[in-house]
Amino acid sequence: MKKFYALIPILGLFLIACEDDTPIVENPEPTPEYTAGSADFTKYVAVGNSLTAGYSDNALFVDGQTASMPNMLASNFALVGGGNFEIPFMADNLGGMTLGGTPISSNRLYLAFAADGPAPTPVAGQGSTEVTNKLSGPFNNMGIPGAKSYELLAEGYGSVAGVAMQTANPYFARISSSETATVLGDAAAQEPTFFSLWVGSNDILLYATGGGTGVDRTGNLNPASYSRNDITDPNVFASVLNGILQTMTANGAEGVIANLPNVTDVPYFTTVPHNPIPLDAATAAYLNSEAAYGAYNAGLAQLQLGGFITEDELAKRTISFSAGEGNAVVIMDEDLTDLTGFNPALINMRQATADDLLVLTSSTFIGTLADPANPTSINGVAVPLADQWVLTPEEQTLVETAVTSYNQTIAALATQYDIAFVDVNSLLAELNSGGFQLSDGSVVTATFATGGGFSLDGVHPAPRGYAILANAFIEAINTKYGSNLPGVNPLDYTGLYIN
Repeated sequence: MKKFYALIPILGLFLIACEDDTPIVENPEPTPEYTAGSADFTKYVAVGNSLTAGYSDNALFVDGQTASMPNMLASNFALVGGGNFEIPFMADNLGGMTLGGTPISSNRLYLAFAADGPAPTPVAGQGSTEVTNKLSGPFNNMGIPGAKSYELLAEGYGSVAGVAMQTANPYFARISSSETATVLGDAAAQEPTFFSLWVGSNDILLYATGGGTGVDRTGNLNPASYSRNDITDPNVFASVLNGILQTMTANGAEGVIANLPNVTDVPYFTTVPHNPIPLDAATAAYLNSEAAYGAYNAGLAQLQLGGFITEDELAKRTISFSAGEGNAVVIMDEDLTDLTGFNPALINMRQATADDLLVLTSSTFIGTLADPANPTSINGVAVPLADQWVLTPEEQTLVETAVTSYNQTIAALATQYDIAFVDVNSLLAELNSGGFQLSDGSVVTATFATGGGFSLDGVHPAPRGYAILANAFIEAINTKYGSNLPGVNPLDYTGLYIN
């Protein structure tokens, strides 16, 4: 308005005929009055794993931690009396860590553009985060990358000495209150008035990302006997989750809990096709000949006639290539009938189908040479892909069964403890199927690298994806506690780090 009135002397001749010079008063939009409802956000503590820490692009780094989902929640809580949200920041934006000066983790990825096309590439340099340089807490963000549910209760999980022996977690070791501290203990000691809890993904995901190389431990109630890539028994998970909630609500704190997504909804398992092999006519003919897979196919046919395998298994195992694009890779499959007792050459191999999920990292392995001195030893063609590179339908069933069981537990305990519940499973299914349209008309999807929902590791969200998750948490909190927090704008966060 001041600028308008400054023009009056100049425009006076045009305004002299105006009889009413009453100033026009603009009515600014009222500042929203936010309320916490029945919740108390004075002291907010987030408990979880890498998804809580803000891990993305295969590393934990400052910008990623700043764009973590809990930090977004804390920014909303601050509008209604929420206090400071302390984050155990890494030392830089590289993400790599050292232990006694020896590198123990890689730098974050960015999308580099080279002559043969864009590719996820580690940022150059050595990360300056040294595990033995302990930070002084307490920290509100208690998201520990790599942590399984039961490890949040494990004494010594934050021991610096234990990191070298792989009995402790380096991310927790650098912030733990003592060598014997537990993640849950350090979180509860802060006496939060509100908490978020999102755990359980690593209890299943590490089996899946390892191509099913672990074991489904259903029926085994002793986590001490588990290997890193095993699926945690559902009863162990339920007991651990109940214990965490008992502790976190003991002083009357309110909270929010989230369930787990399906493996098939993340690009780590949906990006690499089962049939990426191009062949010329001569190579296809050779692979089909008796000198290559023809002998294998003949051996299978002979055993099927003898009744040792069914016609369906014969069809499943028969390997055939053709000239052109779209040839399926050859994989190992432990669920096939073991025929090596008849002929050691009849190993458990077959070609992949659309029902198999090749892991993201297989994209840089398929087509390489198993023997650099032998140009015909092509991985995925002449040499079958090992179990670690593919999640078969049988392995997917184990994963899906565990996810279903865990999610039933999470929903039941959310009701039992009367806290807010976030259905991340449905949210990411929607992201995978159609995406989310933002205010500028753009759509965030689960497409690897370009969709904006996931980071370049194919498992963890990009900052924009974390923003969508944060809004789902806020919506659940508003519904449960009668608050009216505004959420965040996903457009304020990047969907991809170029460099």
